[in-house]
Amino acid sequence: MKTLVPRFAAVSVTALATLTLTAPTFAQPPAGFGGGAARAQIPGLPTTPTAVALPKLSGEILGSGPMFDSAPSQAPGLGLEHFKYQTKEYFVSGTADGKPYKTRVVVRKPADNKKFSGLVLAESMHSSGAAHAFEFTAAYVMSSGHAAVEILTTSPKPFSEFNPKRYADLTIEPGQAGDILAQVGALVKSDHGPFGKLKVRKMVLSGSSMSSGTLINYLPWHMVYRTPDMQHIYDGFMPTSAGQTIMEVDVPLIQLPTMLELENNAPHRQDSDEPGKQYRLYEIAGVGHVDSRDNVRLKPNPCAKELSTIPLQAFFSLGLYHLLRWVDQGIAPPRAQRVLLDRDASNDGSLMALDEHGNPIGGIRNVYVDVPVAKYAALNTAATPPIPNPAEWIVKNGGEQGAQIMCRLSAYQVHFSNDELRKLYGSPEEYVKKVEARLGELEKQGWSLPVYHDLIMSDAKAVQF
Repeated sequence: MKTLVPRFAAVSVTALATLTLTAPTFAQPPAGFGGGAARAQIPGLPTTPTAVALPKLSGEILGSGPMFDSAPSQAPGLGLEHFKYQTKEYFVSGTADGKPYKTRVVVRKPADNKKFSGLVLAESMHSSGAAHAFEFTAAYVMSSGHAAVEILTTSPKPFSEFNPKRYADLTIEPGQAGDILAQVGALVKSDHGPFGKLKVRKMVLSGSSMSSGTLINYLPWHMVYRTPDMQHIYDGFMPTSAGQTIMEVDVPLIQLPTMLELENNAPHRQDSDEPGKQYRLYEIAGVGHVDSRDNVRLKPNPCAKELSTIPLQAFFSLGLYHLLRWVDQGIAPPRAQRVLLDRDASNDGSLMALDEHGNPIGGIRNVYVDVPVAKYAALNTAATPPIPNPAEWIVKNGGEQGAQIMCRLSAYQVHFSNDELRKLYGSPEEYVKKVEARLGELEKQGWSLPVYHDLIMSDAKAVQF
């Protein structure tokens, strides 16, 4: 019998009924974990709250050839046209780290201003050229009337290569990201920003993987920089696909690691409602580091194993939903059980404890792991030999090398046999009934959003055996 490590008190009795438990163990916070210690390590950063200078906003960028599309991976039928959203691009210039910069800002908002909720999801665009925070939450964001803002904080080289005429003047140097995020964020909240007189009520900063790293590195800047009227620039944070232990900040933060992070490392910070320590860790069972369902970079599949079709968007959106309610209405999110660890990577390559189907035990549940038709796992690999017609991104990133990058970040699935499915559910009709019943329970508990109900049920109805 394995020895499992509980990481949160809310683990269900059912899940633990037959398990032998040891005392929980938690890592000590690293040096510089507190905001003050982190600030002291950054030369030139103020030690007391300081208003930032607003940078200069251009008019909307029109003409000069095509705009770089940073969010092409949308769920079919749930894109910008369906929700009647518009995309506008601006240039912003200012001084960061003592040097001038010129960056690009993209705003996605309802075409009808009356439908704008006043809530904004901001992100530092991933260095690969993707606005993942928006892509991974798009249907929820747009169905709710929220806006999404992406800020370029890394090298503009991919833009100048894509369209030299349109993007020739962009300039960003290493070390400027913190100041740029603070200044552009303050601009977005002001009457001089891209929303003009349209009131931005609250704004949160998110990111995924590399851009989560940018977010985490920004937190010391957050602790001291303010808008011109001395308000918080960002009212909350949501790093996703990030497994490191994160410093405490004075606004709510929800962290969403995935199976890839839990393969080898698990965050140890505990949930809190205490002012200055407001935090939730949401580990969603079965989800991968990147979306492998709608990602245009993975069409056609360049990987050795079948890509997971779990809709990552449905579950990263869950974190954003609870974070926005927390910062806007003061509604503390529910606490979630953590994925259980057996700390034995020798048997399955993972620190996670797995059930009889090979899926994680614990964490935030969903119908894909609670009423399963497949095993879901991280760390896919590129197909050998490489497929003959990979996506454009893979070709541009070295072909086989690009495929290996994307495949190792994507999750895969191994379907159960027809005999296994008949043993579990009897018939497809009975399977659909079980999925619908479980989905209804999750929606009532706040662990699944109604906007994704039809998408999830369509997956269930497509299962045949």
